[in-house]
Amino acid sequence: MPDFMGLMKQAAEFKSKMEAMQAELENTAVEGSAGGGLVNVTMTAKGELKSLKIDPSLLKADDKEIVEDLIVAAHGEARRKAEALLQEKMQALTGGMPLGGLLPPGMKLF
Repeated sequence: MPDFMGLMKQAAEFKSKMEAMQAELENTAVEGSAGGGLVNVTMTAKGELKSLKIDPSLLKADDKEIVEDLIVAAHGEARRKAEALLQEKMQALTGGMPLGGLLPPGMKLF
């Protein structure tokens, strides 16, 4: 029979490491850009948008749709970087073992 107390201890340690990783992700910034750097987005690794910078050359009434598309593209790039960072952190935490829905209730990554 497996060591139940040892298993419970491992689960508690894993939960503690997950909480620490969550806190780290809240304080880790990722950046995305579009249009050759004309639009830049900074967000946390958990997906919270922190800043948006738009080059003044884009601020013309005729370019409204272009600016909107570039904002979406920059945010998408930042989001992909955040997801890659999250994958890296999770692999380090789990030793590369896939979790496949095994996260405890309430342990959301995003």
